[in-house]
Amino acid sequence: MSRPSWDEYFMEIAHVVKKRSTCLRRQVGAVIVKERQILSTGYNGAPRGLLHCIDIGCQREKLGIPSGERHELCRATHAEQNAIVQAAYSGISIKDATIYCTTMPCILCSKMIINAGIKRVVFEGSYPDGMSLDILREAGVEINKVD
Repeated sequence: MSRPSWDEYFMEIAHVVKKRSTCLRRQVGAVIVKERQILSTGYNGAPRGLLHCIDIGCQREKLGIPSGERHELCRATHAEQNAIVQAAYSGISIKDATIYCTTMPCILCSKMIINAGIKRVVFEGSYPDGMSLDILREAGVEINKVD
């Protein structure tokens, strides 16, 4: 029997987390880990207590806005944002942690990752936002893309 690596293990958990997503366009999951312990998880969906896109439709889809553009018109909070906010809501420090994302973080999430003190990003999949990886590198965040 072969065991998955730690990165494979936590990425698989991120894939389970994304199943809770309520976004019509893209399902994303994120898991924040420190010292091999899960600190927080998040998936993309409407803020707590609000109607979800699966219930009322996608405004960005109706307006024909391409993926990666006009984030302010999206009803959902991104998975990485939700994982970071959930840790803060619970009073959990994520400084020096690793975040596992099923999709490359966008520029907004990357800025939050940097300011939250997360030191490593492991992700699958791409996102149409080249600036995102540039600022993560500039901030000294370790980036690992996995297949």
